[in-house]
Amino acid sequence: MGPIFAYFYDSFMRKTEETCLAPWRRELLSEVGGRVLEIGAGTGACLRHYPRAVTRLVVAEPDRWMRARLARGIAGGGGAICPSAIETSAASADALPFDDASFDAVVSMLVLCSVPNQALVLAEIRRVLIPGGRFVFLEHVASDDPKSFAWQRWLDPMWSCFASGCHITRRTLEAIRSAGFELEREEHANMQGSFSCLAPTVRGIAR
Repeated sequence: MGPIFAYFYDSFMRKTEETCLAPWRRELLSEVGGRVLEIGAGTGACLRHYPRAVTRLVVAEPDRWMRARLARGIAGGGGAICPSAIETSAASADALPFDDASFDAVVSMLVLCSVPNQALVLAEIRRVLIPGGRFVFLEHVASDDPKSFAWQRWLDPMWSCFASGCHITRRTLEAIRSAGFELEREEHANMQGSFSCLAPTVRGIAR
């Protein structure tokens, strides 16, 4: 992603984080426990929302600039989990260096919009989850409104270049179903404080 994008990411997202993303993260993560893997952990926006029920937390971030900021976030504490109990990894989501059935839950927040191959990443998530394990997600998605989607398609190439590969035209919920997950819950909403073309999201839990 580069040092400039990593440096400004939190500032760029601050308004949206405060108005809607933080409450959504907190609500979703309140239901996880045991061994948890977060892919594409970025600068660590989820860290303070993990509950004490989490006994092992691995945060994976392949981008070295984001990972450096993530490490500082872990050292700063502020969450329910002791920093010494959090493991960092440089693993890419499409090649996770973990054994099959290693985790009770996998978390992906604003990640599947930017991975090169969603199907491959989702297959890896299924592989490292225990049978019946939870996949917790919050993602940018394509709009269901034809006019809005037309704007998204026009903007997507430029946005992808600016936002290090983020795509706003993906139908991620369909990809999750196609990967063999059973949806336990799903919610659709627009991110507040964001451009309308970037706003549609889906969040939920799948098994």
